[in-house]
Amino acid sequence: MTLRVVLADDQALVRTGFRMIIDARDDLQVVGEAADGGEAVRLTRELAPDVVLMDVRMPVVDGIEATRRIVADGSRARVLVLTTWDVDVHVVAALRAGASGFLLKDIGAPDLVDAIRVTARGDALLAPTVLSRVLDRFLRTTPDPAPPPSLRDLSGREREVLTLIGQALSNAEIAERLRLSEATVKNHVTAVLRKLGLRDRVQAVVAAYDHGLVRPRRP
Repeated sequence: MTLRVVLADDQALVRTGFRMIIDARDDLQVVGEAADGGEAVRLTRELAPDVVLMDVRMPVVDGIEATRRIVADGSRARVLVLTTWDVDVHVVAALRAGASGFLLKDIGAPDLVDAIRVTARGDALLAPTVLSRVLDRFLRTTPDPAPPPSLRDLSGREREVLTLIGQALSNAEIAERLRLSEATVKNHVTAVLRKLGLRDRVQAVVAAYDHGLVRPRRP
């Protein structure tokens, strides 16, 4: 299956570079390019891509607002935010808007391709250099204006799984920690996302922090 990608960046040269990298892969295809967030929203509606590579700072409509609108539309597209800026409020704003991942623009071509594939699967994706700082510093100190989803419908085991997702553990690591099969863990993860109305693991990480299931690491 070919993954369809929309590129959203106000710099034509950046889009060209990304297109060359992506279209060189047999399982990836760029189906549209946008120079601002409003155009990205429109193309996402029209083209129904699997992944949108979204710049943060764009004219007319920025990447954060564009992400918010795409999610509000109920689009199946997952948004992967790319920026030249390291850890700051844009990271949290993007995640709270519904982004499925966050990477810096200096990422290598193989890692970018892998990131698109991972994001399309719905797995959590944050640049290694920003992951722990985002989770520990910003999610706890930048509350979402909307209340987090209630955990009342989760079973005890599902609550445990959500806690471990919040610690950025993979299904394999969760299975080892809880002494379960990976298939069983996958079923629990699916149930957690469904019951909480979450799009993917990234949103589950945010929910775990918002509910205090994960304690910040000490510096």
